[in-house]
Formats: sequence, structure tokens, C-alpha cells
Amino acid sequence: MLKKQRYEAFIQHFSENMPVAETELEYENPFQLLVAVVLSAQCTDKRVNIVTRELFKHFPTPEHLAATHFDELFPYIRSISYPNNKTKHLIGLGKMLMEDFGGEVPSTVEELVKLPGVGRKTANVITSVVWNQPNMAVDTHVFRVSRRLGLVPMTAKTPFEVEKQLVKHIPKQYIHVAHHWLILHGRYVCLARRPKCEECTITHFCKYFEKNHGKAITKEIE
Repeated sequence: MLKKQRYEAFIQHFSENMPVAETELEYENPFQLLVAVVLSAQCTDKRVNIVTRELFKHFPTPEHLAATHFDELFPYIRSISYPNNKTKHLIGLGKMLMEDFGGEVPSTVEELVKLPGVGRKTANVITSVVWNQPNMAVDTHVFRVSRRLGLVPMTAKTPFEVEKQLVKHIPKQYIHVAHHWLILHGRYVCLARRPKCEECTITHFCKYFEKNHGKAITKEIE
């Protein structure tokens, strides 16, 4: 199957079977989503949601984060991975939002990556989820699934390489939702160590399945 055909099959399947796909992080505004995404690095959305429900009661705005200190904020996120660094990042993020952006979350990748704790992936998440901008955030699920499906070559070794390939070949109007298609498929079906190929509904255009069909598919391919 040609790459163009794989992309066409990918878009057709998910646009028909998962037309609405959204982040599983809980949030009510761009600021809350930004905080949640920063906390989600190397942590599950489920854990982040548990933490932010209480966190946002006490720190509902950038102003609240900017005015707090480490010892006050840390207890609320101590169960998150890398809590020391993330506590510092959130305080710095709050201060920069207040001082440089008038308390508002900026809407461009270029501005967002200036914030403490915000890299390209986080910036892409915010701009695509909040403003539906055609930006592709590449996390471990997107990286793994896109390569397994054959949407990007296995020679793509970095998230940025994968991002460039996906943005190049996915129609602009689908990029923001395709990010969630890949994440959700990776989270619940195309698992890292034991992909559920027997339950998968897209094996007909999956390069990994083509290669491993008839074999025990139980090991991580990365």
C-alpha cells in the first residue's frame, strides 16, 4: 500500500468512526488546559485530572500561581511525576503570564514555548485543542502509532521529524483532531508492548500488522 493510500484510509476510518475526538484532560479554560498539559508530561491523564480538580480550587488563575511559593504549591502536585520541577515551572509560568501576557494564555507556538515548562509538544497541544490550529503534538503514542501504521517511516527518529511528516500529509482541516485519533488509538489499542492487533479495526492499512501477521505480536518495536 502506498503512503498516500494509508493516509486516505486513516482519515476515512477515523473521520467516520471517531468524528469527535478530544483530550481526556479536564479543563474549563485555556489556562487550566495549559497547567494540565504541563503536569501531564510523563504522567497519566487520569492522575493529572485527580490532581487538578483540587489544584484549580486554590489556584484558579495565573495571578494565583504567580503569587504563591514552592512550599504552598508543592503539596497539591506531589503525586505527579517530577513534582519539584513542575512546581517551579508552574510558579514561573504564572509570573510570566501576568508580566508578559496580561494574564492571558498566548495563542501562538512561538509565544507559548517561552513559558517555563512549555516545550513544542505542549505548545502544539494548546494551540490545536483551544484554537483548532493545524499543529501536531507528538507524544509517545503519536510517535509509536504513526510509525507502526506506516504514516511516517521508521527512520523518523525524533518527535519533530514525525510532526513534519504528519503535518505534510494530513489535510489541514484534520490535523488538530488527528492528534487525538493517534493518541487514543495508542492509549487503548496499539499499546507499546502488547498491541491489541486482534481487536484492532485498522489492520487493513497497518504496516506493522502486515509485517507481523501470523506471528506472535508481543514485543515493543521501538
